[in-house]
Order: sequence, then structure tokens, then C-alpha cells
Amino acid sequence: MSRRPTRRPDSPSPSRPIVVGALGALALAAGLALSGCVGGASPAPTASTPAASSPTEGTPTPAAPEFVPGGTAQQNQSYFDQVNRATLAANPDAKGRDFIDALVAAGFAKADMQLTVDTTTIGLKANSIQFSVKLGDGCLIGQNGADAGGYNSMVTPVLSTGACLIGQTRAIDW
Repeated sequence: MSRRPTRRPDSPSPSRPIVVGALGALALAAGLALSGCVGGASPAPTASTPAASSPTEGTPTPAAPEFVPGGTAQQNQSYFDQVNRATLAANPDAKGRDFIDALVAAGFAKADMQLTVDTTTIGLKANSIQFSVKLGDGCLIGQNGADAGGYNSMVTPVLSTGACLIGQTRAIDW
């Protein structure tokens, strides 16, 4: 008399496929992939980021950013960045006045701008400078220098003081 092997109670039966482990792994992978897609409120300031890809053959090249008169800070951030990066390309040691003059030439109103000093109180070159343009209820803020890691910009709401920059700024009187 032959004896049938005894099956353990926790092992799958030969008639049903082993898919539980595969389905569990698939569900875990899908969950991890979708975890970055959870929506939420975006932070108030938005920093600019450099473009990481270049157009491929057959893909239309995006139009260069343009100034949007009466537009918001968000609508003009790409143009603001383009002007400031061009200023730095022309003069890597650009000072505050260089940025302000270029922004005015590009269409931004000088009366809506603020600028920090280029030198410290003892006459040394400032580690970074900040400059801003107020557009409606938003601010375009640019910063350049060693402390900033180069050029950066962001869009922020106007401060309760009605200004864009905190602290002492220099007169834009030229």
C-alpha cells in the first residue's frame, strides 16, 4: 500500500498557482511608485530650477520667455531669470546696479525694485546680494553670490510692510 505524502496546512495546494507573493510585490511596487503623486498645497515661495533636458529632434523648441506687462510675479519669473542669467553671462562679477539696469532695460519698473548693498560695512565685497521686483501682490527675488551658490530666484508674497526684501536696502537713485 503506497502512502501519499502529507501536505503541510500552510503550503499551497498543487491545483492553485502561487500568485499571492507576486501580487503582494506588485501592490507594494505600485504603492511606492504612486507615493510621490500625493497632492497637497504647494509652498508659497517657488524657486527657479535650471532646465535639465534639451529638446530632441522633431520636438518644437519652446519660445523664449517674454515680459508680461501687468502680469504676476509667477508669470514673469522665467523672464526675470533669463535677464539675470544674461547679466551674469556678460559680467560674472555683476553688482547690484548691473542687475537693476538690465531689469529696467528689460521692461521692469525701477520704482518697484529693491536692492541690498554690494559691500559690507567695512568695505569688503558682500558674499551675496539680493534684488527684487514687486509685481502686484507678489515679489520676484533674485540672489547672487558665493553664499547663494551662484544665482537663484524665487517668487514670494509681498511682505506686510509692502516691501519684498527684509532689512536695510540701498537707494536706487540713478
